[in-house]
Amino acid sequence: MRPFCERCAEPFSRSAPGEFLCANCLDRHWSLGRLRASYRAVGVVRETILRFKYGREYAVRPWLGRWMRDGFRQHYAGESWDALIPVPLHAERRKIRGFNQSAEIARWLGAQVKIPVVEGLVRVRPTLSQARLKRAERLRNLRGALDLAPGFDPRGQRLLLCDDVFTTGATADACAKVLQKAGAAEVAALAVARG
Repeated sequence: MRPFCERCAEPFSRSAPGEFLCANCLDRHWSLGRLRASYRAVGVVRETILRFKYGREYAVRPWLGRWMRDGFRQHYAGESWDALIPVPLHAERRKIRGFNQSAEIARWLGAQVKIPVVEGLVRVRPTLSQARLKRAERLRNLRGALDLAPGFDPRGQRLLLCDDVFTTGATADACAKVLQKAGAAEVAALAVARG
């Protein structure tokens, strides 16, 4: 609900004159068009994300999918999207975790909204967990870590990145940069929750 940052939807506690950008977005060059989240990463939403991601409680996937669908309906349903693109995990982390939580949630959403899910990005090098890093460190951490998946051609496509949670938007923006450089027409992002 307004007022919020036009780029990342950070809520603003006071009234704001028209459209505005938050401090996180104001001084950054973004490749990402928009970034929206369904909910704040607090309380039961945060706990459910952690249970799925680290506790491997696969049974909560439909809850996360429904929450992501809430955000899709609110922010993106009136538009045409060529594909949902999950934020990728490096192969080592995926092997440890057993799955990519973003891909699992995106698949649930894709089945509901009839948009194909394409794992169009790969992590070509392992990175530190973004959750433990400060804003500037998050931006540096992802340099050169992402690439197009073999055989994926995003030219001319409108793509919606999907992730479980975002804080500064650094990961989603790094993904968008790769996709736009390869010719995507538009890249936006949707997360279950905002940290």
